[in-house]
Amino acid sequence: MLSAIDHVVVAVHDLPRAAARYAALLGRAPSWQGEHPALGTANCLFRLDNSYLELLAARAGDVPAGSVGRRIREAPEGVFALAFATADAAALAADLRARGVAASEPVDGEGRESARGARRQWRSVFLPERATRGLRLFAIEHRSPAEALPPAGHAAEPEAEVTGLDHVVVASPDVEASAALYGARLGLRLALDRSDAERGLRLLFFRIGGVTLEVVGRLDAPPDASAPDRFFGLAYRVANADAARRRLVAAGFDVSPVRAGRKPGTRVCTVRRDTCGVPTLVIEPRAQERASFEA
Repeated sequence: MLSAIDHVVVAVHDLPRAAARYAALLGRAPSWQGEHPALGTANCLFRLDNSYLELLAARAGDVPAGSVGRRIREAPEGVFALAFATADAAALAADLRARGVAASEPVDGEGRESARGARRQWRSVFLPERATRGLRLFAIEHRSPAEALPPAGHAAEPEAEVTGLDHVVVASPDVEASAALYGARLGLRLALDRSDAERGLRLLFFRIGGVTLEVVGRLDAPPDASAPDRFFGLAYRVANADAARRRLVAAGFDVSPVRAGRKPGTRVCTVRRDTCGVPTLVIEPRAQERASFEA
């Protein structure tokens, strides 16, 4: 059904500036800069080892009412949508409907690269926000070969650059409802369900394609099924947290000192601002996890 987190979409208002800041944040050069004429949007993509990041902005000039471009223009900067990978969009849509999720029929899409005129094609299955607790979730079947979107170029020392996406955080006012969405209906594997009394949080960790979808809710608040979930932040993997922090500080970011992560054996630091509204963590995984990523 769903095999991975294909990419994360971040809404931005000034695409050239956002692209430059994310190139500095990731220590990687963009893989693709293009547009979706039918949607009224322009984008910049960074393909990482296990996913890719899409910066999405409204195209210059008039944007049709109701278009994605208009919604991007009117939305605050931050995580806008989450795309899951599927090998067969039609089969996925049928399976989701069998599970009670009113998935769309597959919709063909195309992106055009600005400099070379290269094109990429895909099919998407969209989920109604009434079924996803208010989040923009969809699945994508790529119809173009993987090399159509090359890996983001190396712009820093390997130990200091971002290598991949580690986890996506969703804040939920009704953790049980969110657990039913990602587990029973979307088929993600719940790897861990734990309470953190010190922070007053319940945390659910769903694993898919080597990336974690983390659902976070308050322990001291009653569930509110009527309130929507919201995307919160992103965490990126690096080989060496100290080297990554030095690089980020040199690039002008405000970065916390490196500290022990809450997961034993990890080391992390927080990028405090200038991330287009996305709370951002940099994480150096445990040694055994790094070995499995590289295998």
